[in-house]
Amino acid sequence: MPAGAPGTTPGGAGALPVPLTDFDITAPLPTGTVLLEASAGTGKTWTIAALVTRYVAEGVAPLQQMLIVTFGRAASQELRARVREQLVEAERALAAAIDGPADRSDPDDADPLLTLLTDAAPEQLQERHTRIRAALTHFDAATIATTHQFCHQVLRSLGVAGTTDAGAALVEDLDDLLLEVVDDIYLRGFIQDQQGPSFSRAEALEIARHAVNDIHAELRPTAAEPGSTPNRRARFAAAVREEMDIRKRRLQVMHYNDLLTGLARALQDPESPARTRMRQRWRVVLVDEFQDTDPIQWQVLDRAFSGAAHAMVLIGDPKQAIYAFRGGDVVTYLTAAQTATDRRTLPRNYRSDRPLVEALGVLLGGAELGDSQIRVHPVSAHREQWRLAGSSVNKPIRMRQVFQRDHLRGATAIGQIRRHIARDLAHDIAALLASDATFDGRPIQARDIAVLAHRGQDLLDAQAALQALGIPAVAGGGSSVLESRAARDWLALLEAMAAPHRPVLTRAAALTDLLGYAVRDLDLAAASRGAAGLDDELAGRCRDLAAIYTRQGVAGILEVLSAHGLAARVLRQVGGERSLTDLRHVAEVLHEVARRDNLGLVSLLTWLRTAMSEDLRGSTGTRTRRLDSDAAAVQLVTIHGSKGLQYPVVYLPMLTSRHVPKAPRVPLYHEPAPELTRCIDVGGDHPANPTWHEAVASWRSEEAGESLRLLYVAMTRAQSQVVTWWANSRNANAAPLHRILFGRTPGSTSGAVPDSFGTPADDTAATAVLKTWADAGAFALERADVAA
Repeated sequence: MPAGAPGTTPGGAGALPVPLTDFDITAPLPTGTVLLEASAGTGKTWTIAALVTRYVAEGVAPLQQMLIVTFGRAASQELRARVREQLVEAERALAAAIDGPADRSDPDDADPLLTLLTDAAPEQLQERHTRIRAALTHFDAATIATTHQFCHQVLRSLGVAGTTDAGAALVEDLDDLLLEVVDDIYLRGFIQDQQGPSFSRAEALEIARHAVNDIHAELRPTAAEPGSTPNRRARFAAAVREEMDIRKRRLQVMHYNDLLTGLARALQDPESPARTRMRQRWRVVLVDEFQDTDPIQWQVLDRAFSGAAHAMVLIGDPKQAIYAFRGGDVVTYLTAAQTATDRRTLPRNYRSDRPLVEALGVLLGGAELGDSQIRVHPVSAHREQWRLAGSSVNKPIRMRQVFQRDHLRGATAIGQIRRHIARDLAHDIAALLASDATFDGRPIQARDIAVLAHRGQDLLDAQAALQALGIPAVAGGGSSVLESRAARDWLALLEAMAAPHRPVLTRAAALTDLLGYAVRDLDLAAASRGAAGLDDELAGRCRDLAAIYTRQGVAGILEVLSAHGLAARVLRQVGGERSLTDLRHVAEVLHEVARRDNLGLVSLLTWLRTAMSEDLRGSTGTRTRRLDSDAAAVQLVTIHGSKGLQYPVVYLPMLTSRHVPKAPRVPLYHEPAPELTRCIDVGGDHPANPTWHEAVASWRSEEAGESLRLLYVAMTRAQSQVVTWWANSRNANAAPLHRILFGRTPGSTSGAVPDSFGTPADDTAATAVLKTWADAGAFALERADVAA
């Protein structure tokens, strides 16, 4: 693709056969395969819960015959809670309606779902109430699960485990096995080859990780010259995949991906018993976050339910498809969209104030975010009034321009620009907190402000600049506490408690913050009492803690550790408040899970391993990390981690810069239509690799599209105000905000956004372009003078 050309995913060819129309919860219930596009802030979770309630109340399907699937354990728990809350509200409303006519005095504030359900004849009211009561009575039997939980349930419970090893253990980490396989194949097949190794062991490991972690992607090249380096690399990747499968079967272990492939295999035959059983078991299917699906997940759903279920509703937002790096495949979403019998969109934004919704409409409206099918559609605002008042600049979007001459003395080095923007951001936040600004009628606080960035280093720069002005700023929202060091410490301790006879585990537990030994302490103890004496001491302590767990649970363990000086010891460390908060938070999560599910020590250990692995693929809800002190603090969040969250005021410091490498070592891409095959090219940049340049060009275009979707996610987190920057940096031409501003014009009928766009000649030329957007109502244009 030529430099500067508008990028698209390969799914861009061809228009969708069904137009996109507004969704109304009071309209007839969806049937067939329905795609429901839920733009940011439009009430997706409420809509899912409302649909479940209507399907149940109106007798389409009891709750036990409904399948609700989402991505990530925490998301499924949150969705389960929201569905139950909606059912409880419906039960109360129906009970009240049976007792007497509903009060319709304030129709504007009435819940449309409850109004619809209670607007019925007495016999219907009684039937609906009975169905909802039954759903609540049997709620624990509802299938509201992650994709992997759902697949596991089908394979185990519905009698189709013949495609997998029924005795296999589910594991989340196969890295040790992968290292063993890589070494064996590399040594046997390549170093001993007469030609000698054509790529290093480090390259071999990288190839293997890509091949195994993205197991659904096809390997390329397939047509490289036999014996050439690209051919040997591709054969190596294929051999690793094959050998991993052999050894997993031998060891009787399965990875999460094996669940999906196993179920897809069981459903391959149109006459498969698995298809029949699944269709009998579930009449209505709702799939949340469908933009994060992958080819095998959609294959499972399509084979099982398309054309057979009463309704399969696929809920998602392709504009927020930002997880290609962990398997999300927006091309699969677009392919599924073309098979839908109906396509709807949620038309109203409940998060952001009307002035902000309108400004975002000017800035992003109509833009194609990587594909002609992924377009920013207009939405209306539920909140008419602007909740932010009294700030120095009462505008919904503020664009702060960094001037090369005045602020940077003519420099375009990105490091200098980053430092200037970080200082400017800190001073601007200080001014906001010192003002009389209010949000929704109360004084604005630091915790109302979020700084979002793609790079963790940009968040650290912002934190340092804020702390230099005495403003607390902490990592907040989005990341799960089970991704923290504290979770790893608890895992190490539980492993030692479960196997106190293993010194390698007890010594690892001793070195955690929970037990507090230093390496020097262990060396001195081993020297004075002998290694056996030290190991006996540690084993005894772990046995004591295991006994406490049996009697009092994790809360009892934490109490004992606290009595031995846990808080004082941890708080002496740099970042001690963060560590102590996380240790206590993980303990709370573990205690609640163990109490709720009546888990023994080994079962809790298994749960923690699984949950930690799932939260690495995304987490929200009760496991989101808490502030590390009670002090109000500005929240620092990666853009990926901010998805699903909202903040009154959002600062976006570095949307003006995006570094694009010349080429990745292993590009992930899709082949052109009509195949749209997901591929990884493991052949490398070599004259004998016939697909390399096309693979890199496709990768580059798809990455450009995903960067636009990251921009959309970032810009739509705010409830009232967004503050961002533009600077003429060396990395600006590929930055998503720069491409929107300089690669398009306000009000343009073309939605295409170029992959890159040249930077203006000087500050004056840049100001002229930015002013056209400001005049159109996209933002207030300001000089970034605060920290100059």
